[in-house]
Amino acid sequence: MRHVRAFGRFWWDFVVGDDPRAAAGILVSIGITAAIAATGAPAWWFLPPATALVLALSLRRASR
Repeated sequence: MRHVRAFGRFWWDFVVGDDPRAAAGILVSIGITAAIAATGAPAWWFLPPATALVLALSLRRASR
């Protein structure tokens, strides 16, 4: 059980890291991309600028 818990902590730290808002923003961006793709429209264009926006907001919060 100790190894399972350590594995879970590793992935939590890897994905969420220091900024849970950034992780949530990326998850929302992935969800929106999936919703766009489900309509049949090209969705490749949404995720790169959304990721850049989340990164910019995260860096802005960290620099304050």
